[in-house]
Amino acid sequence: MAYPSKPTKRTSTASMSASMKAMRVRTLVFVLIEIVALITGTLFYIYDIPAGFKAAMKPEYWIIFVAAVLFVNVLHLWFSEIHLSSIRQRSDLDAAAIIGSDVQEAYNFGQIGLVVTDDSDIVMWTNNLFKERQIDLLDANIMTWQPSLAELKNAPSDMVVKIEVNGRNYNVRYLSDAHLFIFKDTSAYESIFQYSQEQAIVVGLIMIDNYSDIGGKTEEDNNDLVTKIRGVIFDYAKEYDALLRRYRSDSYFVICNYASLARMEKDEFSVLAKVRALGKGENVTPTLSIGLAHDFPDVIRLDEMAGTAIDIAMSRGGDQAVVSRYGEDMRFYGGKTTALENTSRVQFRSVADSLLGIINSASNVIVSGHTDMDMDALGSCLGIMAMCDFLKRPCQIVYDPKLTEKKTRYAFQSAFTKAELDRMTLTPKEAEDRIRPTTLFVVVDVSVPHMVMGSKALEKSAKTIVIDHHRRGEAFIEKPVLSYIDPSAASASEIIAELIHYATANPRIELSPTFATLMLSGIFLDTSFFKSKSTGIRSFEAAEILKEFGADNQKADDYLKDEYEEYALITKIISTIRTPYTGICYCVADEKDIIERATLSKVANQLMQLKGVNAAFVLGRTQANECRLSARSNGSINVQILCEKMGGGGHFGGAAAVFPNTSVAVAETMLLDTLDTYLEGARSEGGNNS
Repeated sequence: MAYPSKPTKRTSTASMSASMKAMRVRTLVFVLIEIVALITGTLFYIYDIPAGFKAAMKPEYWIIFVAAVLFVNVLHLWFSEIHLSSIRQRSDLDAAAIIGSDVQEAYNFGQIGLVVTDDSDIVMWTNNLFKERQIDLLDANIMTWQPSLAELKNAPSDMVVKIEVNGRNYNVRYLSDAHLFIFKDTSAYESIFQYSQEQAIVVGLIMIDNYSDIGGKTEEDNNDLVTKIRGVIFDYAKEYDALLRRYRSDSYFVICNYASLARMEKDEFSVLAKVRALGKGENVTPTLSIGLAHDFPDVIRLDEMAGTAIDIAMSRGGDQAVVSRYGEDMRFYGGKTTALENTSRVQFRSVADSLLGIINSASNVIVSGHTDMDMDALGSCLGIMAMCDFLKRPCQIVYDPKLTEKKTRYAFQSAFTKAELDRMTLTPKEAEDRIRPTTLFVVVDVSVPHMVMGSKALEKSAKTIVIDHHRRGEAFIEKPVLSYIDPSAASASEIIAELIHYATANPRIELSPTFATLMLSGIFLDTSFFKSKSTGIRSFEAAEILKEFGADNQKADDYLKDEYEEYALITKIISTIRTPYTGICYCVADEKDIIERATLSKVANQLMQLKGVNAAFVLGRTQANECRLSARSNGSINVQILCEKMGGGGHFGGAAAVFPNTSVAVAETMLLDTLDTYLEGARSEGGNNS
């Protein structure tokens, strides 16, 4: 962009400003003279100075005097207006007089507006662009007209502020030395940008979650429910101008533009609810998983993003849409039903055999749970160790007593001798040092990288396996060689017990009674002794499997028993119960108390035993600089969605969130704001039976 020369602009601006100031000074002097004359005349009249002045000043003389003053004032205003007009006529030059006729044509072509102001931000001059668009700025304060331009006053000269005037968009820059505002009309560019954004390609996948359960077997299947589902999907695609192609009996490929996607998001993907509604009166409720990706020019990359999005949707239990925009957090819609329980023995056997094959090809195995390791994480780690022992592969558990819950720490230390613990475990730092290219790193009961107890070792690992029962979030361990995320399982120990039982290993994998007891304790913990909503047939079958290996019910229960002090603390926290909504309650621990994470979970579980409670939330400080939220639900509310809005995650019926460097009071405010905003969207359409 060519800018006008600074000396010419400054000289012109200074000349106009000097003339205006001189006129203001003359007017002020004239008014002062009149005031002095009026006061002097009045004093002379009152005190009769000189003698005879009062008698000489007859009323008609005063009238003549006032009339003369008024006449002079009117005359002065008239001459001032003529002078002002003359200044404007001289100053309000064509742009060509300031910037040159050749450059003026370029400015007209580029739709560039120029505004010169004085030191008080009063507009002294504008070029023809504003006149042509009926924007009168002369003598107006430009900051009053557009307050956002104040950002330019003390900013670098290359800073740009975007404004809208009379339906047109402008980028504005400011040259402080010249008091010059430069307006660039970007309406055409904005229109093109908006059009290109609306027409940007969106790639997606749609899958029927439980296709085989609803009767779909082959491409030629004529099941009435399947036909209805397909009809709803195609009607929805047609309504939102999306191209749909079926590439498998239960899967569809989708292409649309961003404008259609925006409409779907505004509609919150009502196709999910429409498909669920088809299951009314049927033995099974059909659900969909949708993954969509946009905002990247490479369609191959978009296809990969869409595949990741639908993987996340399915690993979170299905019945939801996941929208992935390149470089931003994923957006989630739906998730109003609990994950359907997976009872496929074929899948268990396939995963178990794959897991054993990968372990067998490794030189050594390191297994890790999450930080604040609980009984379920410990039990699932021991289950992996049993598999490694069967295959005679060295295996150690990442263990740091400071990062382990107190009950779990006591149980681990009481179940094994110190020599056994030293052989079975290694610290996170030792795990990092012992990672080799042939080392297999197995992560259980967690899939978020920064929550893994051996997170540094995980970063160095070349081969990783993830086994978890929590719904998958966007943060996920990168490129595992095997990932088994089953949100329909109540605990990770339950999954490991199934894999041990259904593996085709011959002879069967052996599990010591001590291992089995700790794994059973993990199932007890995550199912609240088989009372939680997440408990299914598999939980009881897993307990039966562990009993066959000699699990001790009494010991498993003893590991989880509360001490008197903890029981008293739980009672104290429950006494703070509050009910912001019908069926929703929460408790807040004392700001001064440092509470175990498991204790918060126990309070939430106990609240769920109260009649009429659909969801419970418990807040407390777990470290000096950390506050934590534990959430539970009876299945009528998806607490995972609510916790995700606060930076956490988990299960449909059990979730959590962590608030670093946050007071309990501030966390309580965040919880209430989240409930106010998202509670209705988190309610399950199936209520308790969903």
